[in-house]
Amino acid sequence: MSFNDFLLDTEALAVSEEARLMVRDEIDPEYLRAMDRDEIKFPRKIYETFARHNLLGIRFPKKYGGRGLNWVAAVAAMAEIGYLGTACGCAYVMPDIVGEGLIRFGTEEQKMKYLKPMLEGKLVAAEALTEPRGGSDFFGATSRAIDNGDHFLVTGQKRFVVGAEGADFFVVYVRTNLDPKASPYERISTLIIDRSPKVEVKYLYGLMGTRGGGTGRLTFRNVKVPKENLLGPLNGGALVFNRMMIPERITSAAPCIGGMRAGLELAARYTDRRMAFGKKIRKFQLVSAMLARGITLMDASAGIVYQAALAADRNDPRIRRLASEAKRFVTDNSWEISNLVMQMMGGIGYTNVYPVERALRDARLCQIWTGTNQIMDLMIQHDYYDELLKQTGKYRQSELDAENATAEEEKIYDDDDMWRVLETENK
Repeated sequence: MSFNDFLLDTEALAVSEEARLMVRDEIDPEYLRAMDRDEIKFPRKIYETFARHNLLGIRFPKKYGGRGLNWVAAVAAMAEIGYLGTACGCAYVMPDIVGEGLIRFGTEEQKMKYLKPMLEGKLVAAEALTEPRGGSDFFGATSRAIDNGDHFLVTGQKRFVVGAEGADFFVVYVRTNLDPKASPYERISTLIIDRSPKVEVKYLYGLMGTRGGGTGRLTFRNVKVPKENLLGPLNGGALVFNRMMIPERITSAAPCIGGMRAGLELAARYTDRRMAFGKKIRKFQLVSAMLARGITLMDASAGIVYQAALAADRNDPRIRRLASEAKRFVTDNSWEISNLVMQMMGGIGYTNVYPVERALRDARLCQIWTGTNQIMDLMIQHDYYDELLKQTGKYRQSELDAENATAEEEKIYDDDDMWRVLETENK
């Protein structure tokens, strides 16, 4: 049975089942263990397995190697891939993230040169946003591209680039408008930069989790990038970024569902076998309560992911808020569930006899990447205020339901209101 299969149509169910069988039957556990030991820097073998099943970027047109399916089908497949952990999940969803920029802003030549071979598994892509000086301050990027006639000369550094070690090309945000008075939203451009000897890639982070995903640092030293590799308009990187944040956040959330389910299934089987005080520990109320909470959080997480996917399919104007909510809610729940699973399994969960400790290490990163969950809060409240204040008169004015609703003299919001009340009373 697939995740929340009653929410899926026939096509989504079919692709979810394909992904489930592939994850169950074709991924070598030793390969995953080698990734966690950092013996494998990037899971290209698994990436090629995804491609062999035509599972990369399934929501993109068939012309470019996708299946022409919708977002709901895509997240259903991601939920199954999530069983493999966050490093494999990152490798799987990167074509959805980079592909969004290419399909929305790319030229036909760029789509055929980069998007199609990426979805066929012949090329690996990575997105380069974060710089050493900061992550969430995206528009403060200092990596720059100098216009040099028919090409740009790119200098700068990016770090925490997921998949850098395995990537054949990078989607990179660089500053092209060097006017110090330029608006933050008119400073940045997006470039496609091919891997070359001039692009230094270092796999150097001792990550707590999500190992083997190829996270590395990029250094550009006067890298020559042809003008035809500009993605979107010059100085229009904000447009590309804002669009790509939607798949970034949905794809951060969706694979977590698989991780949650893997952990909860492990805990449920363990507590159904482990005996203490003469009975299975699942019979103890505190243990069963932890499992119940975990299941509820998992199902609620799946619900918000599918809600965001449906909004993306319908191009709903609230998609940015819903994608941010999904990322925030699901990744927090993933962390909590990982802790619940470890707690249910006790000391053995803290060892490498079970993959619980790895799952917990993996889950922690999800609350940080693609914009911290605190940044998600800023986005959510901002978009909600914007939506609400445009809806005056659309819904019932519940303020009038209070017993003393007409006491306007008590509804003082600022100094001007106070003085108006006083003036009225004096008259």
